[in-house]
Formats: sequence, C-alpha cells, structure tokens
Amino acid sequence: MERSFLEFEKPIEEIKNQIEQTQEIGNKGQVGIQSTIKELEDKLAKTTKGIFENLTPWQKVQLSRHPNRPYTLDYINAITNNNFLELHGDRNVKDDKAMVGGFGEIDGKTHMFIGQQKGRNTKERKYRNFGMANPEGYRKALRLMKLAEKFHKPIVTLIDTPGAYPGLEAEERGQGEAIARNLYEMMLLKVPVICIVIGEGASGGALGIGIGDKVIMLENTWYSVISPESCSSILWRSWDYKENAANALKLTGNDMLKNKLIDSIIKEPLGGAHADPEKMFKKLKIEIKKNVEELENFSADQRIQLRTEKFSNMGN
Repeated sequence: MERSFLEFEKPIEEIKNQIEQTQEIGNKGQVGIQSTIKELEDKLAKTTKGIFENLTPWQKVQLSRHPNRPYTLDYINAITNNNFLELHGDRNVKDDKAMVGGFGEIDGKTHMFIGQQKGRNTKERKYRNFGMANPEGYRKALRLMKLAEKFHKPIVTLIDTPGAYPGLEAEERGQGEAIARNLYEMMLLKVPVICIVIGEGASGGALGIGIGDKVIMLENTWYSVISPESCSSILWRSWDYKENAANALKLTGNDMLKNKLIDSIIKEPLGGAHADPEKMFKKLKIEIKKNVEELENFSADQRIQLRTEKFSNMGN
C-alpha cells in the first residue's frame, strides 16, 4: 500500500524522501553513505516524536481517518490469524456491508467480533457505504450479540464510523429504533462486552455498538456526539471552524478518560497505527485477552450491575 502523508506529516515525508534518494545514490555510485543515512534516520525519529507528542485534537481526527490506517477486518484477521468466520444478514431486510461480524479465535478461545468496515478505494467505499450502517446493520449486530450470549462467548466491538447512515430509507426502516434497541439490549448482555474505538467514533452510529463492560480508545481516535465539521457547520454556518469545534468538543481519548466516559487508552506506535500495523495488532490482542480474563472473574449479574452503574453515573 502506498504511504500517504497528512499536511502536518510533511516534515516526516521530506526526510523519508531524503533517505530514499541517499540510498539510491549509494546503490548507483558504490559510495559510502552509512553515516549520512544514520544522521537522517536519527533526524526522522526526532522529528516524528516531536510531531506526535504534540498533536492537536483536529490532527487526531485527521489521523483517525488516515487512508493507510487499519480497519476492522484488518484487526480481526490479524488477531485471529485469519481464523474468522463472518456471519451475514439481519434475518429481516438484508446484509449490511458496512457492519461486519462473526466468530473468531484468539489463541484457541472463541470471541464474537463486530464492527464497522470502511473501504480502501472508491469501489470498496461504495460497497461498504463509507462505514455508515443502515438499521439492518445494527439489527445484524444485535443478532450476533445474542448468538454470542447463547453460546457464552465474549463480545468485542470495533468502532470506526463517521455515523449511522442518515438517508431517508434508513429513517423509514427505523434507524433510531434500531440503535436504541441495541443500547438497551447491550446493557443486559450476560457475557463480557469490550468496545474499542479504532478510528472515528461519531454519534449514535458509534454508540449503537458502544455499550460495554470496558470502553477503550486507541490513542489517535475520537469519540463524540458529532463530527467537528458538522458541529462547525451548525454553529458557524461554515466548515472553516472545524479545528475550533474539535477543541471544544473534548473528543480525544485523554478528554474522554478525564470525563470518565471511557475506561482506558491504548497507546499507538510512534507515527500512528498505520506506521506499524503489526505492532498495533499485537497490542490490541493483548488488551482484549487481558480484559476478557478480568471480566470473566465476575458473574453475569455482577457484570450487568457494574455496566449499568457505569453508564448511569456518566454526566453526574
């Protein structure tokens, strides 16, 4: 996959280009370039660290949408070593391609994975509806959660959506009711539920699979009732104030943790999850295993009580 760079990553791109050019000169001219390469690599590490240690909320929003960032199926296939059986359909309308789910194994233990899936290119994005699920997507998710509960399997949801699909046909088929039903049913699930924001966590579209015993965010993700652009367009009648909106919405992991709306943050590799996907996959796998083991020490009734109390106390 060709590496893309965001505007604030341009200094990193320039140094990487310099390294490639220096390596080409060394290969062609048979000249010693090791000391120059070492200097450039040190400069690259220092520049990358400087940029990523001081990210603004808007820059984190941009990173959460990075075209090279791993998506739901990337995480599931890596964590389960491709031992994943995808299940389809809501048994009512159709199979929503924006919402994926199924059983997968982590080191021999079966889990139910559910999450929104985006596309890499124009064809995939259209097929996946840009990760925006219709009501049947949320009903499929609930069907799979109930299936996991029936067979006593823990549930892991991976959240990455710009929001639920806002089209007329989605509203006609009961978008609001489908999301509300999920909130109610997820609160009462008898098995461990872990919700992880891996990219964008926007509005009810994210919350529809976001009620869990543990709610976790990756470092460079966001979780909010509205996107910065939409907030800007409502308050200022223009998208030009999206950075101001991102600051005001308190949508980063640190803000969410401070306000006790999530349980923890998973640190990403330097440069973001897309800079070292393999490392990110391993971190997520460790976090899932740790939390599932911890939650299995409680009875189903205890988990439901703690889950209910946690969400009831939000905003107090």
